[in-house]
Amino acid sequence: MKTITIEGQLRTGTGKSATRQLRSQGMVPGVIYGGAKEIIFSASESAFKSLVYTPEFQFAEVQVDGGVYKCILKDLQFHKVTDKLIHVDFLEMVEDKKITATIPLKYTGTSVGVKAGGKLEIKMKALKVKTYPKFLKEFIEVDITSLELNANIRVEDVKTEGLEILNSPRIPMASVTMTRQLKQEEAATAKGAKGKK
Repeated sequence: MKTITIEGQLRTGTGKSATRQLRSQGMVPGVIYGGAKEIIFSASESAFKSLVYTPEFQFAEVQVDGGVYKCILKDLQFHKVTDKLIHVDFLEMVEDKKITATIPLKYTGTSVGVKAGGKLEIKMKALKVKTYPKFLKEFIEVDITSLELNANIRVEDVKTEGLEILNSPRIPMASVTMTRQLKQEEAATAKGAKGKK
């Protein structure tokens, strides 16, 4: 799995003026929690780019004051007006401690419903899971080959080793719906069949 390295510095001042000063220097304040102790740090805005502006699920290795912390991104705050990144929360991964993460879904295969003229509708792009760090992965693969016309794949259909899925099991993740053209064709066929009787 891809790991992004972020080099940061420990923060001494934590008040509003200290935070404002950091941001004026192009730095973003952050915090790492979940491990033995909470680490309050800052890093340059550019250091976070490849971690923040991507749909991919990645690890972050945050280097602060000689320590290296393996983390996942937990929360982001953006400025309401400028949309600039203003705060980052990381969750440190501890081997024997379960963590909650949001993992993207990767749909594979061409569904039989689409081959029959239907339209694939993706309703969910990620799943929330609870697991040990060793089971975390870049994405959860969902095979949609057997998805038929007017059918759904639900959360409960996903089977993944070591991951406890926290989303409601009955939620549809993807479905194949009938296109307008297909409906018209079916209606025309039905009409034709009636006329022949």
